[in-house]
Amino acid sequence: MKKNSKIILGISLLTVFIYIGAIVWWHLSSPQLPIYVQAPGADNRPEGGRSADEVNIGETFMRYVENPPISSLTGKWTSFRGQNADNIIRTTDPIIIPEADYPILWHIETGEGYAAPVIYNGRFFFLDYIEALSSDAMRAFDLVTGEELWRRWYRVPMRRNHGFSRTTPTVGANFIASIGPMGHVMVCDPNTGEMLWSLDMQTEFYTEIPLWYTGQCPLVDDGVIILAPGGNDVLMLGANVMTGEILWTVPNEHNIGMSHSSIMPMTLGGKRQYVYIGNGGIIGVSAEGSDKGTLLWTNATTWRPTQVSPSPLQISNSDILLVAGYGSGGARLRVNRSGNNWTATIIEQHAPADGISAEQQTPILFNDMIITVLTRDGGANRRRLTMFSPNNLSTPVWMSEERFDYGPYIVINNYLFILNDDGELFVYEIEARSMRLLKRQVVFPDGKDAWGPIAYADGILILGDNYNIKGLKITQ
Repeated sequence: MKKNSKIILGISLLTVFIYIGAIVWWHLSSPQLPIYVQAPGADNRPEGGRSADEVNIGETFMRYVENPPISSLTGKWTSFRGQNADNIIRTTDPIIIPEADYPILWHIETGEGYAAPVIYNGRFFFLDYIEALSSDAMRAFDLVTGEELWRRWYRVPMRRNHGFSRTTPTVGANFIASIGPMGHVMVCDPNTGEMLWSLDMQTEFYTEIPLWYTGQCPLVDDGVIILAPGGNDVLMLGANVMTGEILWTVPNEHNIGMSHSSIMPMTLGGKRQYVYIGNGGIIGVSAEGSDKGTLLWTNATTWRPTQVSPSPLQISNSDILLVAGYGSGGARLRVNRSGNNWTATIIEQHAPADGISAEQQTPILFNDMIITVLTRDGGANRRRLTMFSPNNLSTPVWMSEERFDYGPYIVINNYLFILNDDGELFVYEIEARSMRLLKRQVVFPDGKDAWGPIAYADGILILGDNYNIKGLKITQ
């Protein structure tokens, strides 16, 4: 037993000496291996690699149909709120209100979001987000069959935040232009899918992307694409839609940031202008004449919602309706002109429970009545479809029994088509100072967040929820 104890003690002491020696050697020795400076490019890596967060806009293309036939259809819904930016369609198409459901012509599954389409001569387009590829994707389809014709996409990893894509592109005979959730502008040929040009507003202008991603829809006016990056130096710009050449810029003197709202063309004080409400203020920019692209007026002090989604709505020759959610309610902005001098003054405003409001969809001015859905914080009348006179923004003229929420609505002739959040379609007949419910149809049986704007052309109404788009035939 004593012999074993001595052996164990000896091994223990030897282990301690080795450990102490190793520590002393570690601290006193100098490394003998050569040291090299690792400078960029020193590894001789081939060109063409890129970082994980680098975005190459429009990098990938796929054609699904070779030489698709030219459609005989000529209907158009070219941009957010349509060609006249009023969300109203006046057509000779024979709109019907059948007792049975409107037939569904086609059904397309989408990435999560509120992708809203535009229509041009028998084709429709929308900007999707393909989550499996972490990519924005411009997709082109046949309007009658719903067959996909081509797709152009680019990788832009991002986290879900109430979905991904939420903008409407704008289309013409030779271009289809979009703004992605992270502010990436892509312009393609609508017939071939060929890439024309692109712009990264974060990289070029230091745009701060809004909380729920970009909601701004591009505006194209007489061959010029109008964008509001709300960057450090540039608030708004105009560029050649075919080449991307920047033609004019508006300095960001008041530090107004990008909102979820879109630029609206208006004529105020006899002058055509681009009106935009950003985070921190509302502006009017000349849209005509020798001063095109010049800031005419600003109001950045008296009405400053934390978040703005609806776009400004012109309700008279001098007045603009402003609405927003999160307790902001509504306001009337009056724009006055004296020669070349302009002023823009908030002359009335109210809480959401005390008058007109809207949180996500932009109201419609139709037959001298403002149509809106009141916000969730709109008091006892919250979420009701409502009509107001432009002369009285406090007292409703008419309200529906049905309640809605964030869903879209559109006027076609004297009918209002509106979706509730769950994907049920309601059709009202618009009368002088009221509306009458004519029809209901469940379009998305498992619908959720049916918020994307509605489009219409050639008898086909295009509706969507956050995972689907469907085409309904609403004419004879």
